[in-house]
Amino acid sequence: MAFPWLNEAVRWLLELVNIDVETSLGTSIHFFIYDMIQITLLLVFMIFVISYIRSYFPPERTKRILEKFKGIIGNFFGSTLGVISPFCSCSSIPIFIGLISSGVPLGITFSFLITSPIVNEAAIVMLFGYFDYRIAVLYITFGILIGVLGGYAIDKMKLEKYVEDFVYNIKDANVVIPKMSQTDRFQFAKFETFHILKRVYKWIVIGVLVGSGIHGWVPEDYLVNIAGPDNPFAVIIVTILAVPLYSSVLGTIPIANALIDKGMGIGTAMSFMMATTALSLPEMMILRKVMKPKLIWIFIGITTLGIIIIGYLFNIIIGVI
Repeated sequence: MAFPWLNEAVRWLLELVNIDVETSLGTSIHFFIYDMIQITLLLVFMIFVISYIRSYFPPERTKRILEKFKGIIGNFFGSTLGVISPFCSCSSIPIFIGLISSGVPLGITFSFLITSPIVNEAAIVMLFGYFDYRIAVLYITFGILIGVLGGYAIDKMKLEKYVEDFVYNIKDANVVIPKMSQTDRFQFAKFETFHILKRVYKWIVIGVLVGSGIHGWVPEDYLVNIAGPDNPFAVIIVTILAVPLYSSVLGTIPIANALIDKGMGIGTAMSFMMATTALSLPEMMILRKVMKPKLIWIFIGITTLGIIIIGYLFNIIIGVI
């Protein structure tokens, strides 16, 4: 619990209105109220701070930075850009197009595209709020790693011919990087905080609502038998089932937390989060506008395989530490 006082306050409030927190209904209501307040407090503070820092790195400057790097170092910076970009898989695509049109290598842009929906500043806040710090650090590390290695593999396969020609023909004019005063930066951070919360809050509410239902009502034995640590195929099954789904990582974190509490393996839950957010049908439909089917299938295959491997590595590492 990130806020023990809040936990007790919510418990006291529910007891005040005669809701027994030991029942399934009471447990679900407590989970929902506590998590919504906790997440809101953490997100408002952290998004404001990180948005202020991002004001020093507008898209124009980011493109110029990435243009300077090649090879796996470039993939690392592309993946890191994905972390500090508050985008889901679908809204990352315009940035992806802009990077390609400005001359950034294809592999580096894919490093951005893979990592961006998996890890972002809001997700980092929620990861540390929900999970042990070791799990949060591993998830962030693996989220960056899958972007780096996935983008590097695509770069080595020389797949530029499978990007639609119009993307390369977009002329990226020399844009003047805007100068901002400290007041401008605070206003930018304030706007970004409310803008991001407005855009993602529905996913948070849905995620916490589903998580509270799982937390209070799903029998533990059910998930342990299907996706518990003792099922050697759990990571593969859950990853493949999650690929067609679509949700923001902010919506899947509360669900993953509830699934782990009910007995799902940690690596399996992490793979579920990554697959749901990094690969989705709406994203593939948008990508089809800018790239040919073969490149899309290669992207899906590499990312899915990476997520499965990471799920098993997660279980091994967590078992050791």
